[in-house]
Amino acid sequence: MPDAAARPVRAIGWIGLTAIAVNSMVGAGIFALPSNIAQLLGPASLLGYAIAGAAVVLVVACFAEAGSLFETSGGPYVYAREALGPFLGFQAGWMLVLSRVAGGAAISNTFASYLGYVLPAAAHGFARVAGISLLIAVLAWVNYRGVRPGIWLINALTIGKLVPLFLFCLVGLAFVDWRAISFVPFPGGRSLQQATLLLMFAFGGFEYASVPSEEVIDPRRTLPKALLTAVAGVMLLYLLIQMVAMGTLPGIAGNATPLTSAARGFMGPAGALLLTIGALFSTSGTTSAAIFVGPRTLYAMARAGQLPEFVGRLHPTYQTPGIAIVLYAFVTWIFASLGTFTLLAAVAALARVFYYATTCLAVPVLRRKMPSASERFRLPGGALIPALAILVCLWLLAGSTREQALATLAALLLGAVMYGVTRIGRNV
Repeated sequence: MPDAAARPVRAIGWIGLTAIAVNSMVGAGIFALPSNIAQLLGPASLLGYAIAGAAVVLVVACFAEAGSLFETSGGPYVYAREALGPFLGFQAGWMLVLSRVAGGAAISNTFASYLGYVLPAAAHGFARVAGISLLIAVLAWVNYRGVRPGIWLINALTIGKLVPLFLFCLVGLAFVDWRAISFVPFPGGRSLQQATLLLMFAFGGFEYASVPSEEVIDPRRTLPKALLTAVAGVMLLYLLIQMVAMGTLPGIAGNATPLTSAARGFMGPAGALLLTIGALFSTSGTTSAAIFVGPRTLYAMARAGQLPEFVGRLHPTYQTPGIAIVLYAFVTWIFASLGTFTLLAAVAALARVFYYATTCLAVPVLRRKMPSASERFRLPGGALIPALAILVCLWLLAGSTREQALATLAALLLGAVMYGVTRIGRNV
């Protein structure tokens, strides 16, 4: 068993937990997302954000209720394990870790691309790998040194990424050509599904806040409040960003750096540099949040006996899951060095939809298993909201491409093999 002498430190309050969720949602994607959504949905892109936001709210509501029942770390892994059994719990935990590793690696690649705007050599070859390596090593070291330094870093990077985005919106609103924004014609079918799946990648990450519950002050009350606050704020910010980008940048659908290009148009070179710096803060912040949260999932799985015991050991001085942090950072570095943003983002998005679905399925089961739990956050409408959230997840999975579906199936099969190996190892 993990060292019983070391205990997690409850040092994360509502502001820190909200920062984790915001930092995880507002990542590198929003700096490229407006052009991708405009390409799929055209002038009606804002309506696509509204639809995706409504879908995310349904899932967030399920996380809020499930999270209010537990004070142990693990988030979706714990919810699925307690409600649906150890196998689906392991798969949810495995997909959560895979999503975080792939997502963190994808965003690390974007960090190198934006760093190349300031230092052109850093975007290619050895210098690119060196930049990614330095980023991951520094963030892992800070998180290894304690929960408080990790949270302080996340708070600082959250401010650093939000200030340029707020300035972009405030200044840009004065230059918007409102004729570029419409709600008709609105494409449906596969275009809407792909756009929503892409937006789920951008809105996703709120679940990070559900993982480190053993380090949260009064998690049963703090988690629902932090989740709902973060999602509401990010949804408003995303709508404003898309509005300004579409209204100030003609030909946005074909632009690879829409926010930087739009800012250059109405703020000049200084605006482009400001958004580039914001992107560096954003990619660093999201990667830091991944390195903070991902190892806590490994820690929870090891404590439950579903990973080797040493992965669940806490550092005797820093009270952090030190071995899990080092292991997680190393695997993220491998993915980041060898993968591309597009492939890694697709893997992360579909893995995320899977453990969203298991959490939504867990809610009505946990109601039956834990009917007298005190201080719980309970959703209105009985099983309606979880049922709608599950339908959203199924709709998104149905809209995935053949390559995306095969990648998800391969990940689940690998998870099943890993689960079988761990069970055999425990019985030997």
